[in-house]
Amino acid sequence: MDGERAIWLVNNASSGSNDDAALAALETCCGEHGLRVAHRTVFPAQDLPSPAVLDAAGIDLVAVFAGDGTINSLIGALAGWSGAVLVLPGGTMNLLYHRLHGDRSLEDVVAAVAGGESVLRRPGVIRCPSGSAYAGLLAGPGTAWGRVREAMRDGAAVELAGSTAAAIDETLTGEMIRCVEPVFGRAEGYPLLCLEPGDEAIEVVAYHAETAGQYLEQAWALVRRNFRAGPNEVLGHARNLRLASTQGNPFGLLIDGEQAEAAPEVEFALAAAEVDLVATEPDGS
Repeated sequence: MDGERAIWLVNNASSGSNDDAALAALETCCGEHGLRVAHRTVFPAQDLPSPAVLDAAGIDLVAVFAGDGTINSLIGALAGWSGAVLVLPGGTMNLLYHRLHGDRSLEDVVAAVAGGESVLRRPGVIRCPSGSAYAGLLAGPGTAWGRVREAMRDGAAVELAGSTAAAIDETLTGEMIRCVEPVFGRAEGYPLLCLEPGDEAIEVVAYHAETAGQYLEQAWALVRRNFRAGPNEVLGHARNLRLASTQGNPFGLLIDGEQAEAAPEVEFALAAAEVDLVATEPDGS
């Protein structure tokens, strides 16, 4: 790469891989490949950069080194911007990172971007009235385990005990959720449905626990956000679908890991991201 390219870095100090050593290593890696970190935003303590601010600073590439929730906020804030976003693995699961870069290491991705070996993509995302999911969306009473994970991350023992008890009760006794259009899976519903965005369709995955052992396995998988480690079943694929609670009450959502609330029946649609994302896996594998 000829010369230096100034970039803007966004990170979140509470994300899974955002300690000082990791940030220093990232800046060194970028610098060695001609990507100079000219500005940095620590979210949420500082406001995310707007398109106008980035344009005024002469920046056309924002790198985000954070978890899925921060990435979600940044991409939403930059909708319509003429520049591009480089997603780096600064979280726990880094689901969107792997959609864009496969199994490449951070160092390989930075080198590829600096060397002109990347492309710009607008991958499929899931839209619903509560927000947009770039990495994935969970729906149903099982989303209560998201609060357990937050308490674990914050190291709050009292809150952890309370949220764990509530999650167990809600998952075992809460109102089930089902896919009503198209009709996928069983009519009695599931404690948790996962919607995973692809470029052509949304994949609908059901999670269930028929035995105590499966229940514990699923709960631990949810806390670690390694959803596919628990008992699951792929129900189908669709560009548009509707989920509904079995008794007509609102249900919980986790959109890219962030808690949200939904109406008793909600439509979800596949759409394209509204800003260019840098990819080193052009086919989205």
